[in-house]
Amino acid sequence: MKPLFLNPPTFEDFDGGAGARYQASREVTSFWYPTWLCYPAGMIEGSRVVDAPVQRLSIEECLAIAKDYDLVVMYTSTPTLKIDIETARRIKAQKPGTVTVLTGPHVTIQPEESLKAGAGIIDIVCRGEFDYAVKELCEGREWERVEGISFLRNGQAVHTPDRPILTDLDALPFVAPIYKRDLPIKDYIIPHFKSPYVAIYTSRGCPAKCTFCLWPQTYSGQKMRTRSPQSVYEEVKWIKENLPEVRDISFDDDTFSADKKHARAVAELIKPLGVSWVINARANCDFETLKVMRDAGLHHVIVGFESGNAQILKNIKKGVTKEQAIQFVKDCKKLGITIHGAFIMGLPGETKETIQETIAYAKMLDLESIQVSLASPYPGTEFFEQCKREGWIASDAYIDDTGHQMCVINYPHLSNAEIFKAVEDFYNKFYFRPKYILRSIGKMIVNGEERRKLLKEGKQYLDYMRKRKQTAS
Repeated sequence: MKPLFLNPPTFEDFDGGAGARYQASREVTSFWYPTWLCYPAGMIEGSRVVDAPVQRLSIEECLAIAKDYDLVVMYTSTPTLKIDIETARRIKAQKPGTVTVLTGPHVTIQPEESLKAGAGIIDIVCRGEFDYAVKELCEGREWERVEGISFLRNGQAVHTPDRPILTDLDALPFVAPIYKRDLPIKDYIIPHFKSPYVAIYTSRGCPAKCTFCLWPQTYSGQKMRTRSPQSVYEEVKWIKENLPEVRDISFDDDTFSADKKHARAVAELIKPLGVSWVINARANCDFETLKVMRDAGLHHVIVGFESGNAQILKNIKKGVTKEQAIQFVKDCKKLGITIHGAFIMGLPGETKETIQETIAYAKMLDLESIQVSLASPYPGTEFFEQCKREGWIASDAYIDDTGHQMCVINYPHLSNAEIFKAVEDFYNKFYFRPKYILRSIGKMIVNGEERRKLLKEGKQYLDYMRKRKQTAS
C-alpha cells in the first residue's frame, strides 16, 4: 500500500502536530516539524508527508491529496481526536477502501476507546512507536501479525502484542531528506530560533519522572535511547550540504542534555561543521557540558522551569531544585547561551501566592523569552491519575472552539478561572516590565531583522490576548 502521512487540519496556528509538545494554538505563531511521521515515510516507497496546519491546506485540499493513497496515517492528540476522526470519515467517504490509521499518545493509552469512538471510520490505531508497524502494514502483512496495533473485529477490539521498544535508532532513516522532499522548510518558524530551521532527534525517551509530562509516560518511554554520535554527525552534515538556507538545527529530543556523555560526543563531532544549534535541556546541566556544546555551536536552550515554588517542584517530581536552576541560568549567561523558559500555572500545590512567587522567579531569572501554559492532565500521565483521584478535573474541554488552551483543573482553593487569568498576568508582568522593554528596544535599534520580528510577535501576542479575553468572558 502507498501511504500518506497526514498531520490533519485543525485550528489556525495549532501547534500540536507530531513532534510538538504544546497541544493548542499558540499566542505567537510557532510550528514544529512532524518528525514522528517523517521516520516511517522515509522507509516506504511512494510515501508522502502532508503537514496541513503549516502548509495552510484545507480539509478539501487534503481530501484531494488522499485520493491517491491506499493508507492514511494521522497523528492525533487528546484535544483533537474528534476533529481527526471527522477527517478520517471524509477520507473514507470519498474512497471507502482507504485504510485509516491513528497514532500518538492518546490512542496509545486509550486504543479501544479511540477505535469505538471512530467505529467504521478508524481501521487501526498504533500503540507507541509506529515506524515499523506502518511499514509492515504497507508491505501487506496480516494485521494480527503486526505488533503494537489495535483494531476492531466484529465489534470487538483486537490488540496485538506490544512492539518491543526500538533500540537501534541508527537503523532509522534521516528525516531531513523527507523535510526537503515534502515540506516547506521556510514556513516552519519558532520565534526564538533563527529562521529557517530544521528539527531532528538524536535520542528518544527521557529519564526524568515529571508527573505531568505526556511523551515519556505514554509514548517515547522513560529510558533514554540514543543514536550514535556518528549518525547524528552524518545527518547534520547532510543538512549543511543540502539545505544551505537553514540557519538553526534543533535537536528536539525530549531532553538532549540528559545523557551528558552523548551530548558532549555529538558536540565534538559536529563542531568542525560550524552549524548553529538549539536543544531542550534540563536546568541541572553542568557548566563544562554547556561550554563544550557552546564551543560547538549551541547558542540557545529551551528549559522547563515549571514553577518558582520549591514544594510544587517536589510535588511534580521535577528532579531539579530552584538552586540548581538559578546556577544553570548563571552559567548560560556567562557562556552567552540564551534561554527560552517554560512555566506552568495550576500544578498541584498552586495557590494565589505561589503564582506570584513563580512570576517573581521568572523576572529574577531574566530569561530572553518565556511560554506559560495551563496545567493539563492528559490521559496516561501520573498527573491525570492524581487529578481523577482527587476530583480536580472540572471539564474535558482542553481547548476552546478556536483551538486555544482551556483550564480543566479546578482546585477547592483555586478556581480554573483564576488559573486561566494567571497566564495573562504572568505574560504582562514579565514582558511589560521596563527592563525587558528597554532590552527589546535596544535589539530593534541595532538590528532591522530583529525589529520586524519583535513587531510581528507583539501584534500576534496582542491579538492572542484579545481572543483570550473574549473566551474568558
